[in-house]
Amino acid sequence: MTSPALSADKRAVATAIACYGLWGFMPLLFMAMNGVGFTAPEILAHRALWSVLFAGGLVILAGQVGQARRVLLTPRILGWLALSTAMIAINWGIYVWATTTHHTLEASLGYYINPLLNMAAGMVLFREKIDRWGWAAIGLAVVGVILQTVALGRPPWLSLILALSFAAYGVIRKRVPADAQTGLFVECLLLLPFGAAFLIWASQMGQTVGFDDPVHWLWAISSGPATVLPLALFAWSARRLPLSTIGFVQFLAPTLQFAIGVASGEPMTALRALSFVFIWAGAGVFALGAVFRSRAARRAVAASEPA
Repeated sequence: MTSPALSADKRAVATAIACYGLWGFMPLLFMAMNGVGFTAPEILAHRALWSVLFAGGLVILAGQVGQARRVLLTPRILGWLALSTAMIAINWGIYVWATTTHHTLEASLGYYINPLLNMAAGMVLFREKIDRWGWAAIGLAVVGVILQTVALGRPPWLSLILALSFAAYGVIRKRVPADAQTGLFVECLLLLPFGAAFLIWASQMGQTVGFDDPVHWLWAISSGPATVLPLALFAWSARRLPLSTIGFVQFLAPTLQFAIGVASGEPMTALRALSFVFIWAGAGVFALGAVFRSRAARRAVAASEPA
């Protein structure tokens, strides 16, 4: 007999895997949009514009219109979501710029750093325990990050900003007393005026392509569901999983981003490759620890059930 708690955990883990898989392939969308004339600021503005429609649709489907109204009328919750909105806007902006200017490998480094911050935040803020497997994984990944920094010849500012902004976003969303769909809709609603204002100004200056023809319209609109779906999956799973587990699953996204960066011809030196070997070794050690923990949990549940 399967425990309801274990079943819920499996669903949450599956949701997190789907989320990070979608994020891993996201550079392909932005590269394609850049290839047909979209600039990074215009892509970001369209994400803010079209995400509202799709996030609003999720709220309606989930029957959370009343909750969304309550959140918008509660200053404390709205304040927390304004802060999470600022974090995700910074993250989006840096990431879109990186993937459209041939810095996808450096962006992937940021998302390798992020799980380390998630683990640390889980330990400090939520009293989550990290076992020896987790510490070993962190140690290996730290070595990888240091080697990557040496390979670049400068502090990896882009990577650090991506990691810090998304780690902060995850912590804030874990604390906000609002369902995933509601919180996401409010965040998109807060970003809407900025995206719309930029598109109006850029259109008047002749610096947009998103409204030129039906094909460009489709590219622009596609940024809505591509943005909303993984964020909704993340918000749902983040409220049901420890930050340490979220941190481990997140290694999937930068691995896919890394593959895309290499395939697109970004430079890969021997030292840079070695840094990723250490990072992948850290992910493997953490995965092994997760397997042992899962087996121990199943044995404990089986022992507690009546014969």
